[in-house]
Amino acid sequence: MATPGDRTIESYEKTEKKDEKFGGQVTVTTAAVSEDGLDDIDSGWEGYMDTELPDKMEGKFFRNLRHQVMNIYRRLFSLVFLTNVGVLIDACVRGSNTPHIGKIVIANIFTAILIREEHIVNTLFYIFTFPTFLPLWARVTVARVYSLGGIHSGSAVAAFMWFIYFTILATQDLRRHEHASAALIAVTYVILLFLAIIIGLAAPAWRRIHHNKFEMVHRFLGWTVTALVWALVILLTNDYKDPGMSLGVALRKSAPFWLVVVLTMSIASSWIHLRKVKITTEVLSAHALRVHYEYSGAIPGTFSRISYSPLTEWHSFATIAVPGVKGFDHIISRVGDWTTRTIQNPPSEIWVRGVPTAGIMNVVPLFKRVVVVATGSGIAPCAPHVYANKTKIKLLWTSRNIRKTYGDKFVDSILTAAPDAIIYDTDAHGKPDMIKLIHHVYKEFDAEAVCIISNQPLTQKVVYGLMSRGVPAFGAVWDS
Repeated sequence: MATPGDRTIESYEKTEKKDEKFGGQVTVTTAAVSEDGLDDIDSGWEGYMDTELPDKMEGKFFRNLRHQVMNIYRRLFSLVFLTNVGVLIDACVRGSNTPHIGKIVIANIFTAILIREEHIVNTLFYIFTFPTFLPLWARVTVARVYSLGGIHSGSAVAAFMWFIYFTILATQDLRRHEHASAALIAVTYVILLFLAIIIGLAAPAWRRIHHNKFEMVHRFLGWTVTALVWALVILLTNDYKDPGMSLGVALRKSAPFWLVVVLTMSIASSWIHLRKVKITTEVLSAHALRVHYEYSGAIPGTFSRISYSPLTEWHSFATIAVPGVKGFDHIISRVGDWTTRTIQNPPSEIWVRGVPTAGIMNVVPLFKRVVVVATGSGIAPCAPHVYANKTKIKLLWTSRNIRKTYGDKFVDSILTAAPDAIIYDTDAHGKPDMIKLIHHVYKEFDAEAVCIISNQPLTQKVVYGLMSRGVPAFGAVWDS
């Protein structure tokens, strides 16, 4: 079976596709290719500057509050955290006991960890992206499932808040010689310190600048805290169990014990799949490398992690599955030391863990007609949907000379699957007005939504610029 990558540019000499919304013929031809090889593809965007953008909706204060200050991620965080604050205030007013507060601490830690577990994430995405029969407003709402990180961070901060209260109660019990042992208190204070470090270093501003350090701290201190939580639950159960009851019986009847069992299995699940796999590589250019894996399949809209050193760093890349071809690919673009080294010296084996996990582009099938926007290497997460051809997509790809950067074979494979794609060469024409260009394509294609894969500043600018004008727009939230 021929794959998209098998078709050369000569195959396009007479390819024509009529698009009712754009009108006319979109012809891809190599009859007159310039020195940079772009004449055959750099088209379809002309005239967008002549269109008028509609005014932003709502007043400035309310639209900024809705779309920026209190986006869905922060709303989920606030819902989880403020609910916990209300319950904590009630517990302080009415009074509570150390074991009960311990249960609430463990419940929040349990929620924070499980909402990030790969199989849970995939299940939630499946549930929320299944109801394509819903009205558009409902689909736009459930598509925000990719903001579930707000539940993770809200539960984690709430767990820390509750743990402070737990520490106070346990310390008071020790001073009154009621139940709490010195060992329990010692473990409690160490956990409190470690949680403070983990949460402090997870602040977005620090995490963006020191992402590798954040990952290391999050991983190793997280594992340490998990081990200490096991000790905490055992000591807490032993100190507060009924007289005459054995520790084994008390643990079997303890809800926190079983929550810790499940959350430990959740953490371990990703590492159970740790293995070193053989790969084949294809250097597309000095800027990009294509890597092929056969150890697993993947569906459009997922990503997987790879590493040279499993304990120290992991890098996530979108999976690119081609119908009829076993396995999936990654496109690795030059953005730092790790990617530069990989492109210059492609490995034959690499470490992988976990399973391909759903991400932002998994929401595409929720909509009947979608404008998919990629800037530069953002084409990688978009490519699987283009290849699958299960949703009506209008691809808009802005980049520097794409043939020089990504190679003829990959570019031709995209154009085979989407011959009416709109390509904008930033080398030849400079940077476009992205909001205006995307809105133009959205209206002409009569789309229901826009999905964009780009860098963080442009993604946030485009999503806000479109959402504030009533256009459903989706982009990554950079919460990890």
